[in-house]
Amino acid sequence: MIELLNFISYLITLYTYIVIANVIMSWLMAFGVVNAYNPTVRAIWSALSALVEPLLRPIRNVMPNLGAIDISPIVLLLGCFFVQSVVLPNIAKLVV
Repeated sequence: MIELLNFISYLITLYTYIVIANVIMSWLMAFGVVNAYNPTVRAIWSALSALVEPLLRPIRNVMPNLGAIDISPIVLLLGCFFVQSVVLPNIAKLVV
């Protein structure tokens, strides 16, 4: 059971990297650093969005509209860190 919890923790770490990559990619596209019409960039962007948007969309629906500022990735990352540092160790303590 501990190995399963370690694997889940690893997956959460991987997902946080994907969320950070999505944020950086959106900044690069917004400031015109990368060309959004490039097929490679478009493929990377759609892959990142397909992984991140299903969890960001409910957070955006609950949060108030802040205009051009989108802090939903920060809320998602805080949730991931909370699960990784609080929930999973407490489940591990219950198992052992």
